[in-house]
Amino acid sequence: MLNHPIPFLDLLSPHRELEEELVAASREVIRSAQFVGGPQVEGFEREFAEYCQTKYCVAVGNGTDAVRFALQAVGVTAGDAVITVPHTFIATVEGISQAGAETEFVDIDPDTFTMSPTCLASYLEACRTDPESGRPIGLRSGKPIKALVPVHLYGQIADMDVIGELARRYKLIVVEDSAQAHGAEYLSGGEQSIDGRPGWRRAGSIGHAAAFSFYPGKNLGACGEAGAITTNDENVAKFVRMIRDHGQAQKYYHEIEGYNGRLDALQAAFLRIKLRHLETWTEQRRTAARRYRELLSGLGAEIISLGSESTTHKPVYHLFVVRTKEREALGNHLRELGIQTGLHYPVPLHRQKCYLGWGYQEGSFPVTERVASEILSLPMFPELTAAQQQRVADAIEAFTRAAVR
Repeated sequence: MLNHPIPFLDLLSPHRELEEELVAASREVIRSAQFVGGPQVEGFEREFAEYCQTKYCVAVGNGTDAVRFALQAVGVTAGDAVITVPHTFIATVEGISQAGAETEFVDIDPDTFTMSPTCLASYLEACRTDPESGRPIGLRSGKPIKALVPVHLYGQIADMDVIGELARRYKLIVVEDSAQAHGAEYLSGGEQSIDGRPGWRRAGSIGHAAAFSFYPGKNLGACGEAGAITTNDENVAKFVRMIRDHGQAQKYYHEIEGYNGRLDALQAAFLRIKLRHLETWTEQRRTAARRYRELLSGLGAEIISLGSESTTHKPVYHLFVVRTKEREALGNHLRELGIQTGLHYPVPLHRQKCYLGWGYQEGSFPVTERVASEILSLPMFPELTAAQQQRVADAIEAFTRAAVR
């Protein structure tokens, strides 16, 4: 008998399990006729802020808006530059561009795939200083750099203490891209951190502000588009509340020109229900990740898994990514056996057609370019069973055995 296919992501099971709660919540929203804003949105903002250990959360329409609004709220505007990494989804850079700023890239760390503090330090040391702002001037854009956007990738937080210390030294604002890191934790020493607070910190509570996406496939996903900004700065939260709602502090009184970037009440209601299950889902993901590492540990250097718990990091495994020089062949092999995989991300942003005009060349970011040809995302979701993971491991082992013959 043929084995059932193993999906890369299972969105059916959790929604079947929560169907009655979700339907009841939709009825409540319909009967209240409060479709935009209102108690459901305010409730989610309060609960997600508490979850992220921040004072404020402002819900918005999607994760791209969250990046853009967070940057605008901390003062990024036309004439500025922002540093991020080329190994991320394009929404990170779209948010920078939509805020009116230029993007400057630095390479990633070969072990974590998040922003390399070493590359960031080298980049900043090579910059001239703007005499007016005292900030570094971007090597590509020639614009003063105002902010950094470290991306917490695959569910793991970047090395925020070192990044924070560099940000303080060079007068830069830090906006976390936390779209893949709901609930991920990082142990800060405090001395280097942005706000000087030591201890375990959750994604979204470490920088000056943070952007979240609740796209359906995320660890905390809506049943549609949704996003949020978290911060401990009251002025940032106040600004985002205005800019998401056409720039009005009260109805028909517009202090700035804004956007229609509000979260609708139905998605907020769904997110409130799912948030109550997020800790359980996260532990299930961590269990699955540990099982993968055990199953794949005997396969040698041909298959290298990324992201694991350490003394300073507690990832949430939005993805479970492996590296192999035979990525395409392995992906095809798994697909033939009914095992779905993903590629995150096969073309670095500096090599995307829409950004070729920026002048970056092949070889500009060697770590990013090397891993982009080697990474493969294995099935990862809370309901992933031990039997399914054994099938994945057996298939990979068979592939590696055949490859060395």
